Amino acid sequence: MAIVHGTDQSFSSEISDGLVLVDFWAPWCGPCKMIAPVLEELDADMNGKVKIVKVDVDENQETASNFGIMSIPTLVLFKDGQPVDKVVGFNPKEALANLVNKHA
Repeated sequence: MAIVHGTDQSFSSEISDGLVLVDFWAPWCGPCKMIAPVLEELDADMNGKVKIVKVDVDENQETASNFGIMSIPTLVLFKDGQPVDKVVGFNPKEALANLVNKHA
């Protein structure tokens, strides 16, 4: 499954069904750049178990504000539209896989 770029307009439909890991990030953020290839590997390894959505906080401030995003990267795991878990900062692939599997 390809990583999706979410916007304020598309966000609620992107997270409405199943497990969705949302990466709140910005292009100028160093740790955000470090986590991008980790998310691509995770996406490949998970075989569709989780959808990954990236939300640029500079371009989509309403969504970031709605979820109280203060630091980036912040990854929020949603299950059927509801936030169920959250991690802040860079995390290795194994930690993110465990996060997803805990709620699968």
